[in-house]
Amino acid sequence: MIAIGSDHGGVELKDFLVGHLRGQGAEVCDVGTQGRDSVDYPDYGREVAQRVSVGQAERGLLVCTSGIGMSIVANKFPGVRAALVGDLDGARSSREHNDANILVLSGAKTAAALARAIVDTWLATEFAGGRHQRRVDKISAVEREFSKSNQ
Repeated sequence: MIAIGSDHGGVELKDFLVGHLRGQGAEVCDVGTQGRDSVDYPDYGREVAQRVSVGQAERGLLVCTSGIGMSIVANKFPGVRAALVGDLDGARSSREHNDANILVLSGAKTAAALARAIVDTWLATEFAGGRHQRRVDKISAVEREFSKSNQ
């Protein structure tokens, strides 16, 4: 399952991508927003990131005006590796090298056709493991270390 969410600055792109993914037969959980009225991106970033963090969704997709705010929110959650991507190479490398489990897009800077290609590339790319696993493990160790110190 793919959890997907956006704020008002990314809702049009989100809706386009929901249609695209469902058209390909993907199971999609659209957590909103559903219109152009101003909303707070952390609410929607939290919904998607929490689902990925606890295993309710295998992957997540977030869209806000710049993509920056959603990236910051999502990366606060344990086990989440959210990547703000703007091109096909970033889509490939974020999966292959970083095992990113949430893709973040800019609603203002990413055309629908490019977004579709980025999503397709990101979903089709497998994590390479090997030396990259060692690096992802180090990221997880930092996460565990700081979660223990904040208890």
